[in-house]
Amino acid sequence: MKIFVTIASYCDELLFFTIKDCMDKASRPENIFFGIVDQNIATQRVEIEKLDFKNQIKYVYINNIDTLGVSWARNIAFSLWDGEEFLLQIDSHMLFEKDWDTTLLNHYNDLKKISQKPIITTYPYDFSFDENNTPTFIKPSGRTVLVLRPHPDTPLEENSAIIRFRAEHKYTDAPVLGCHIAGGFIFTSSNFIEEIPYDPFLYFVGEEQSLSIRAYTRGWDIYHPIWIPIYHQYKNKKVEYVSQHWHKSVDDKRVLSSAHLKERTVKRVNRLLYGDGMKNSIYGLGKIKTMDEFIAFSGIDYKNKKINKIEF
Repeated sequence: MKIFVTIASYCDELLFFTIKDCMDKASRPENIFFGIVDQNIATQRVEIEKLDFKNQIKYVYINNIDTLGVSWARNIAFSLWDGEEFLLQIDSHMLFEKDWDTTLLNHYNDLKKISQKPIITTYPYDFSFDENNTPTFIKPSGRTVLVLRPHPDTPLEENSAIIRFRAEHKYTDAPVLGCHIAGGFIFTSSNFIEEIPYDPFLYFVGEEQSLSIRAYTRGWDIYHPIWIPIYHQYKNKKVEYVSQHWHKSVDDKRVLSSAHLKERTVKRVNRLLYGDGMKNSIYGLGKIKTMDEFIAFSGIDYKNKKINKIEF
């Protein structure tokens, strides 16, 4: 079974580390194919051509001044799909465990016994580099699942449906049916690409909420796995990075500023979750399940703008 790995990278020094580690740790590297959107100061196609697996990479370069954010770039990455059976969406700063592909395929096949359209997703555990530039991380215990729930510090507001989420540990030895998708780690059938196309008019915030409600209302089931064979390098929220799309060194050079893109996103997400559900749009709600069903299941009451405590 072939796996299509999509990466939307923005000025990321770890892009090549990520794709090499992905291939090195795969049990069947011949079945791994990449769709990479590289938003950068200069193209890295020459470096791509040097890779032994270059024929398994579809690479698109876009100057970092011309990009419109992660959702826009991931929409382009989806367009590079060429019929591979499975989709793995990741960020460009990830570390893999050995045989990660077998682990995810086994997880998926187990879930197919109870769900027609399962999605494996959560916020992966962190990794970093030590003083010798060696990746370091703490393996999960295998006794908990990271369940994604609304962050208590970001309530639903009258003028904004956008809220933050965090991972909460649940002691269990089985996958947990959830209500939220993590954009940096999605593994599922590639049918997702055609059924839940990325909304290119979103910026960063609201991306995961849009995916989650649209997937849910189209009959997909979100599962948080018992084991995550991939690790993520997280940024310090108090530090500015050049590798952030909204960094002041480039933001003023763009026709559409980050402030404008955020404002546009809030309006769009409000229409999806507070308004008409973006009726008749491919980026709107589905018709298999309703918003009321999502509210009852998740506790996220977009209609009354409150979040109820639900045990998953």
